[in-house]
Amino acid sequence: MGDKKANPSEKQKQKIEGQKHLTPKQTVIQSLKFVLFSAGAGIIQFVSFTLLQKLAHLPYWSAYLPAIILSVLFNFTVNRKFTFKSANNVPIAMVKVALFYVAFIPLSTWWGDALTEQAHWNDTLVLLFTMLINFVTEFLYDRFFVFGKSINTNELGLKEREKMKQEADAAQQEKKDR
Repeated sequence: MGDKKANPSEKQKQKIEGQKHLTPKQTVIQSLKFVLFSAGAGIIQFVSFTLLQKLAHLPYWSAYLPAIILSVLFNFTVNRKFTFKSANNVPIAMVKVALFYVAFIPLSTWWGDALTEQAHWNDTLVLLFTMLINFVTEFLYDRFFVFGKSINTNELGLKEREKMKQEADAAQQEKKDR
């Protein structure tokens, strides 16, 4: 048995089967979906924060905590199903996300309170800045830790994998026909 190199079609099949790597197109689509769903979560967080602050007259941290919890629940649910297309164990995935927020929420509450109450920064500016940090760090955490090994394993993901396999097979057949 010699050291036979795998031709590109075999490498492509390995990627499709294992989903250890996404194609560049899949990565772009995944990123765009995360942006759009995170925008929805951001709207939920921003509106609930604003309502709690303006109508209930709560201080920054008291309005921030329920707002971020609502945002996280929405974001986790839609990104798990539609962005990462993951069929992994929901309780385990939720625990992993909770671990992220065990660190993020106290830190962001601390800096948010310090910047708004002590440094007198604008509450909305601090919230938007914090949401941006949350967006970037959560995408990386979700992509590589929470869902990394289970991307494209739910029904939607399996359909996508099958379509990619058919496209790869068709391309390989076309190449043979030449």
